[in-house]
Amino acid sequence: MTAADHAATWLRGLGSREPTAQHRLFVFPHAGAGASAYQLAAHLPDTLEVCTVQLPGRETRLAEPALTSLDKAVAALAPLIANHTDLPYAFFGHSMGSLIAFETTRRLRALGTRLPERLFLSGMRAPGLPDRDPRHTLPDDKLLATAAFDGVDPELQELLLPLLRADLTLCETYTHRAEAPLPCPLTVLAGSDDDSVDEAELADWRKHTSADFALHLFPGAPHLYVRGSERQLAETITRTFPARS
Repeated sequence: MTAADHAATWLRGLGSREPTAQHRLFVFPHAGAGASAYQLAAHLPDTLEVCTVQLPGRETRLAEPALTSLDKAVAALAPLIANHTDLPYAFFGHSMGSLIAFETTRRLRALGTRLPERLFLSGMRAPGLPDRDPRHTLPDDKLLATAAFDGVDPELQELLLPLLRADLTLCETYTHRAEAPLPCPLTVLAGSDDDSVDEAELADWRKHTSADFALHLFPGAPHLYVRGSERQLAETITRTFPARS
């Protein structure tokens, strides 16, 4: 596999808007989701290329074992992204994706590479706060009874169960390590009706940046507000990225 093919395996949409792309948005989906989960590109200008992270164990990478370590995910992603920072770029992560986006940024800083212009971090409490209700060790029947499987076809549940357990393990075994705040501005997002996180837990992200911080709640929206609200989310993103001169 060539380096380009390897990058394309992890970063779906890379090069999709050449030669019009002037900026790039890397998208990190939530637990159990793959690169096709969000349709943001359709609502963003042609000058903004959307590259969505495709972790092993889902969609086009279904045959590969899912990762259960956030450190391993970051170790794989950071060098790939570092090789594609030729354009000004930003990160958007939802839930699990927020943690991966945040830690990938910290790894990029350690590598001395160009950092994101802004991080959009959605539906996740700030690092260092305790998990409210760890689920990755629940028996299958109890995990299937959680809200994560609401409305999911029974046959699909069997397929998704190992993946979701792996993703929950990745999130719930993550240990936050203290570092200097990032120099990147943060925009923290959530649905106002998301019962998995409260406004104080979202506001705690403020301590992780030495730059601008903004908190935006989508009225009446649940945890997975992203699906079906791509247009509103795209509008929120483009209000601050690409940066206006």
